[in-house]
Amino acid sequence: MYTKDKITGYIGTYTDGESEGIYSFSLDLKNGKIGEVELAAKLDNPTYLHITKDNKNLYSVIKIDQAGGIAAFSIPNESKNLELLNYQVSEGKPPCHVNVDPEHHYVFSSNFHTQKVEVFPVKNDMSIGEASITLFHEGHGLHKDTQEKPHLHFAGVTPDEQYLYVVDLGSDQVITYDIKNNFEKKSSLAIKPGSGPRHLKFHANGKFAYLINELSSEVTVLKYNSQDGSFKEIQYISTLPKDFNGKNTCSAIHLSHDSRFVYAGNRGHDSIAVFSIHPETFELTLISHASTAGSGPRDFALDPTGTFIVASNQNTSNLVLFKINQTSGELTKIQDDISVPNPVCVKFSHI
Repeated sequence: MYTKDKITGYIGTYTDGESEGIYSFSLDLKNGKIGEVELAAKLDNPTYLHITKDNKNLYSVIKIDQAGGIAAFSIPNESKNLELLNYQVSEGKPPCHVNVDPEHHYVFSSNFHTQKVEVFPVKNDMSIGEASITLFHEGHGLHKDTQEKPHLHFAGVTPDEQYLYVVDLGSDQVITYDIKNNFEKKSSLAIKPGSGPRHLKFHANGKFAYLINELSSEVTVLKYNSQDGSFKEIQYISTLPKDFNGKNTCSAIHLSHDSRFVYAGNRGHDSIAVFSIHPETFELTLISHASTAGSGPRDFALDPTGTFIVASNQNTSNLVLFKINQTSGELTKIQDDISVPNPVCVKFSHI
């Protein structure tokens, strides 16, 4: 829901603490303030969410007893409450990420535990059918304790809508599949061993992408080849200050709406790293760090106007609101006392 002065956001959570499910909130765009935090849907472990571009539907990770999968919701007009359409689950731990193609034909779930990405068809009423395709991954990485097998963390559609790209933290790979050829495997890129790639976001030009590596605390700049769906490494750059010696794992990565800046989440340093993008080479330069005023920033999101960032601190159960300097890209904290239990994912309605 969006008005000139206010926009609705949703928060996915872990429900092993005080959380009861998916929460909604309002961002006052005029005054720069978050409020009206309410329970929007009661369910177990809705850790990651996706909102369709028309703001009519939301898809969520879901856990039911010893099974996990994806739930489909409708978003009624003039309401922040969610209405369940249906869900599809199977035995085993739930996925960690959900995404939808731009034309709303498929829902993609990435599972950290079961080594697979599942493709669910979207029905006419926007509910989801049983998984029609399962992409099972094999392999392992450098670290025996965290990369003993594939850990699929993210799947998304390339800007040309030709390929599904899958990010595998466990085997240090980015794999692409040909959507129009029944999701046949097309290419794979081996990331620097031990990096633990987690999430990937494209530049607005569709030719470059930015990959955040959870285990090495780095961002990798990639060049995308639309002819064969492949990626090529251009640059690795740390998300941390040079004098930081503590433990850290990276989380989310996002670009400013004008693709001039990259923002990367640090858990341990508990910050958002701010990078500028070179207008010709598309490589990154570290500008600054903004403290998230809490512990374990699992995710963050830019509001649709590109004015604010909302970050979610999973360990301290609070949201933090930053204002973006439109010239430098740097962040200024303006609110950090928004209480939400065990927050993971932040998503905004579209405008």
